[in-house]
Amino acid sequence: MAAARPVYARLSAAHRRALFDRILGKCERRWGGAPPVVVFDLDGTLFDNRPRTAAIFHELALEWEAAHPEVAARLRGVDAAGLAYHVSDSLARLGVTGQDMQDAAFAFWRARFFADAHLRHDVEVPGAAAFARACYDRGATLVYLTGRDLPMMGVGTFASLRDVGFPVGVVGAELVLKPRFEMPDAEFKRYEAPRLARIGAVVAAFDNEPENCNVFASHFPDADAVFVDTQHLPGAPPLAAEVSIIGDFTEG
Repeated sequence: MAAARPVYARLSAAHRRALFDRILGKCERRWGGAPPVVVFDLDGTLFDNRPRTAAIFHELALEWEAAHPEVAARLRGVDAAGLAYHVSDSLARLGVTGQDMQDAAFAFWRARFFADAHLRHDVEVPGAAAFARACYDRGATLVYLTGRDLPMMGVGTFASLRDVGFPVGVVGAELVLKPRFEMPDAEFKRYEAPRLARIGAVVAAFDNEPENCNVFASHFPDADAVFVDTQHLPGAPPLAAEVSIIGDFTEG
């Protein structure tokens, strides 16, 4: 049986507003100081990518309608909110249990999930675009530091950010992707985190993975490291005490 997901103590609405106000205050450029930088992860932080998986499962249902009608019916009825972190767990819940079916379904999903075309199904985490624009308008440089890779997901990622309304493709907004798919996400962020100092002074960093939040808290002790409590890799390490916890970017 899988270990229970940790329960995180999210900030109250009042404390969340205070956190956002503090970060926005730090975003204001001051003559003689290093430019302020706000770092955002994408999947699970600014975007909910579960609708991407749901859309792929709906496509798989069409493929399997004739050969596996009962499983296809369950795949057609998938709701994004009910999906597990690991796609294999979601498939098992839907009755995809034989090894050959599991392998075929996983290959079908993988070929589409990590590719430009299906990124259009992602939806904004509530309040994310408005908060990112507010940081940008105050004077911060935004860095989208993501575990997505440049060769297969660069074009679609840029389009998603643009279409939802995040600052992108403009001076003061940088999109940083992995150079290759095979590079582990955590390794990539551990490598890139100290290099962010080349851009300016990191004043806040948002991520949905506890390990990455801890990395930011360690490298930038004067910044606000913020954990976005959506979904994360099972077995993640405990959060550092100084990391703030939010569910989304709304203030209410």
